[in-house]
Amino acid sequence: MHRYSLRSSVQVPLPKMDTLSLDLDSALARRTSFHQSTVQQTPSVRHIWIITGPAGCGKSSVAAYLAKSLDLPYIEGDDYHPPENVKKMSAGIPLNDEDRWGWLDTLRQKASEELESGALGCVVTCSALKRRYRDFIRQVGQAEVGIVVRFVYLRADVELLIQRVKARKNHFMKDDMVRSQFVALEEPDSSEPDVVSVDVSGTLTEVQHNALIEVQARMLE
Repeated sequence: MHRYSLRSSVQVPLPKMDTLSLDLDSALARRTSFHQSTVQQTPSVRHIWIITGPAGCGKSSVAAYLAKSLDLPYIEGDDYHPPENVKKMSAGIPLNDEDRWGWLDTLRQKASEELESGALGCVVTCSALKRRYRDFIRQVGQAEVGIVVRFVYLRADVELLIQRVKARKNHFMKDDMVRSQFVALEEPDSSEPDVVSVDVSGTLTEVQHNALIEVQARMLE
């Protein structure tokens, strides 16, 4: 037997109460499922990957590969050196701490802006030769909940890097600057657990692949 709506002049059969209950349960289940999938898609941690090392180690090539593989924005550190820094390096004059602080702050701000715009992370090239430079960049992660700064240190022999820089065309960094960078270099050690070292003596493809493996492993931690 059908029941009818009292508010309509047209007799429209109303669904039975058990049918309404099933429909409501189904709708709630779909809403819960959608909410859970949305939560799962939102990462609890966003990574800023700083690709570090002296000139010629392959920072740009490795960083571009990682950014493409991980679908993350890429910030090329050399693009943000002020003209004064470029002029000094082009003349073979090593940068000092005062030259670098403003540049490091700019890179730190650029990385923060990428995350603020909705990026799930980003990849940045920066030599970060000294421990205090790396500590300065780390402050981004210390200031924001859910942001983790990690470094990929591309480790190489000085003579290998000199050969590579000599082969470069139209770049402000000259081969005689490599030795000065090694003098300034403070290699990361066990006191910096957020740094992963990748040897760059192999082919570029091998180095890129090894770096990606290391990065993906840290993202699962």
